[in-house]
Order: sequence, then structure tokens, then C-alpha cells
Amino acid sequence: MLRYLYANDLYQYPQLAASMFRDRADQFKTRLGWEVSVDEHGFEKDQYDELNPLYVIWENADGSHGGSMRFLPTTGRTMVNEHFSHVMGGGEVRSPLIWECTRFCLSRTASSRMAALLVVACGEVMHHFNVEHFVGVFDARMVRIYRMLGASPDVLGRDGEGCDQISVGLWHYDAADRNKILRRAGVSLALSQLWFDRSFGADDAQDLAQSA
Repeated sequence: MLRYLYANDLYQYPQLAASMFRDRADQFKTRLGWEVSVDEHGFEKDQYDELNPLYVIWENADGSHGGSMRFLPTTGRTMVNEHFSHVMGGGEVRSPLIWECTRFCLSRTASSRMAALLVVACGEVMHHFNVEHFVGVFDARMVRIYRMLGASPDVLGRDGEGCDQISVGLWHYDAADRNKILRRAGVSLALSQLWFDRSFGADDAQDLAQSA
């Protein structure tokens, strides 16, 4: 199932949180060779994990991590503005209607529909938090994945060439996009909404959106 958890609430799901941070280390440092920090517990964390971001996490039947993403409003500190402004020609993205999405991570054992399930969660976040766009940095390997999912972004800027190219993208999903992703993920809209409501009810989400 999909869980929506703020960093301050991860302690309630220790196995899920630990396996997420270890899978992040495995994906970003071991497999992709990124220059990221891994602590003595084998966790990959950065300064943005300290800002109480919202995590969307797929929880496997055994309580472990299957895939995840991290969200922060662009009205505060974000990775794209603090480290990748040059990709956009020195510009910034700041709006209460735009959230940053980072650390898109899949475990080694993730099913073939895991990426689509995470994109389903993007639709729930947009709907319940009054978000119109997501912004994020992605590398060349993700272009094919986004195209396959039918979730290709508008590119705000690129830097580098070939496999080393990184881009800043802006995503928006309308009702047609959402329905397409739901079919690809193999879940109903009712089930997607149930997963969201198990994390926090619709009224709570509206209150959080207004204060974000």
C-alpha cells in the first residue's frame, strides 16, 4: 500500500523508514555512483530530509520499502533552487502551487508497476494539497521511464551531454493523465484515495495545504 508520511512521523514505521534510506543508498550511491553521504547505518540522507518533507512510500506486505519519493513546497528551501539554479539559467522556482519532488527511488525487488504506483501518488498529492505542478531534477536514464509512463515533463533547462545530462522538469497531471496512470498501475481511483485517507483525511489535507 501507499503511505504518505512526514519525516516527523517516520519513527512510527521503523522498518519502512530504515529500508527506504538503505534502498536510497543502494540506488544512488551503489548503482548510480552519485556523490551522496551514507551514514554508519547504511542510510542515505541529506539536509532536505531534516526539513520535515512529505514522503510517499510503497510499503510491501512484509513492512519493507518498495519505492518512494520526497516532496517539499518551493516556498521554502529546495534542492532545485539551491543546487540546480544554473540548469535553469540562474532562475528559481517558487510558488505555493509548485512542490519539489526528489529522491525517486525503487528497491531492487520492486515490481514492474512500482514507478506507476508512485506517479499515482503524485496525483493524490496534487489533488489534496492544491498543487498544480511538481518540479524536479532528473538524469538521462529517466527520460525513457517518464515517456513509458506517459508522464514526460516540460523541460525548464538542461546541462551536460549524453548519459551525463541532467535536466530540470515541470510536471502537471490533468484528469486524463491521472486515469491513464491508474490503469497502468492497475489500481482504481477509489483504492488510491483510500490509501491517502488512511494517512490523513481530506479535511486534514486541506488544512495542511493552506498552511504549507
